Amino acid sequence: VPRSGQKGFHHRTEINKKIYRIGSGGDTKSASTENDLTEKGITPLGGFPHFGEVNEDWVMLKGCTVGCRKRIITLRKSLLPQVSRRACEKIELKFIDTASKIGHGRFQTSEEKAKFYGGAMQKKARKAAEADVAAES
Repeated sequence: VPRSGQKGFHHRTEINKKIYRIGSGGDTKSASTENDLTEKGITPLGGFPHFGEVNEDWVMLKGCTVGCRKRIITLRKSLLPQVSRRACEKIELKFIDTASKIGHGRFQTSEEKAKFYGGAMQKKARKAAEADVAAES
């Protein structure tokens, strides 16, 4: 019997999770697909909310998993053979969204963002630096 405050942690079980992709932590092409050849990692711009950047090996599952972020989950092979059409279908990901999950998220990579804004970001940084120099004088 789960005690108060444990939220059923000891008895949560889910079956038949579909694995979309398994990736390594340092791979910079881990979010690229056949249709989207952009060289990008799995971490979105600014990191995942309440999690941060993904630096270790990762697994992309269909649907959701129970519990809070960063909770360790255990995966094992199914005891029964998977014979249904849904379970045996071939998975081909066309696009993995790596836009920022905070705000509206327009850009997939930081290079794309810098290209869109052009010199605006550099101009803003230059103005800030000039203001600092003027304040010191």
